[in-house]
Amino acid sequence: MRFKMASCPHVDQGLVELDVDVPMIGRVTKTRSIDYGLLADAFEDAVASRRHLLGLGFSSNTLARKCRPGGGWTRLFLGVYLLTGGMPSRQQLVRGALLRAGPLTFITGIEAARRYGVRRLPADQRIHVLVPHGRRVTSQGPMLVERTNRPWNGTLIDGLPVVTLARSLIDAARKEGRIDVIRAFIADAVQRQLCSLESLADELKYQRLGGTSLPRRVLEEVGDGVRSAAEAWSRSLVHRSSLPRPQWNVLIRSASGVQLAVVDGWWNEVGLAWQIDSLEFHLAPEDYARTMAQHSALLANGVMTVHTVPSRLKKDPGGVIDELRGAYRAAAERPKPRVSATLWRPI
Repeated sequence: MRFKMASCPHVDQGLVELDVDVPMIGRVTKTRSIDYGLLADAFEDAVASRRHLLGLGFSSNTLARKCRPGGGWTRLFLGVYLLTGGMPSRQQLVRGALLRAGPLTFITGIEAARRYGVRRLPADQRIHVLVPHGRRVTSQGPMLVERTNRPWNGTLIDGLPVVTLARSLIDAARKEGRIDVIRAFIADAVQRQLCSLESLADELKYQRLGGTSLPRRVLEEVGDGVRSAAEAWSRSLVHRSSLPRPQWNVLIRSASGVQLAVVDGWWNEVGLAWQIDSLEFHLAPEDYARTMAQHSALLANGVMTVHTVPSRLKKDPGGVIDELRGAYRAAAERPKPRVSATLWRPI
């Protein structure tokens, strides 16, 4: 008979047909006759649950013996085994967490966002899973279990069930206490059009969710065009001052339509640009090199530009505001440069 064990918890965990001949189908009575290599091949990612193995006729003592040093198996979680032994791959570890959490479990948070291709994520190796409310399973090792009554939608990525990216990002943000980290991964997902602000805002409509104050703040910033931690600091600083509020991340073109630069802040009424000069705080290193190359183009077209390093935003906010006020007055006294400005959003 040909079969494979369905170890994906969003489906019925029985047998599904596959092109693999496995001699141990049915109840196993003589374990010494088993080809353990074929047994591992019979399970997705070579990860099996205790229930599946007992169903094949293995005894509890055999499972315990196989997980001892030299036994050939590795216990990933309580009741979940890696049948090839050794250190598990990330895929195998995630598969094990899903099996441990049980049917109708989906991945969320950082792990899910990583699988959608989001960059600028923290080095968080936890496997955050959603399980139906009332499920009696607890967090264990790298597995973070969250019980919820909220419905969710999802899809399969690499054969694993994951919730939507919007849900993943909000769940990740709720578990993250560093606002600059949240800014980085939400801005990356939105600006690269992996996820919309509208879908993220929809996730935040659930008022009972804990830990949503920081992601709500970040969504407001990203909606204004902020794309880095330093720009968020800049935005907050200007909002606390008497200066008019600028536009954020604006593409400046010359009178003939030639692209000159993308500036961090732009006061269109006077033609004043503001650049936050930092490699560290932009979403990608190439952004910094591009910014430096564009400074001379702005100057040649009469655009006055204030340059600020991010450290001064924290250490000398009063001095930064004084410089901006002085530059704003000076720009207002000059003829407005003949340039056009449009909001810039990277793809």
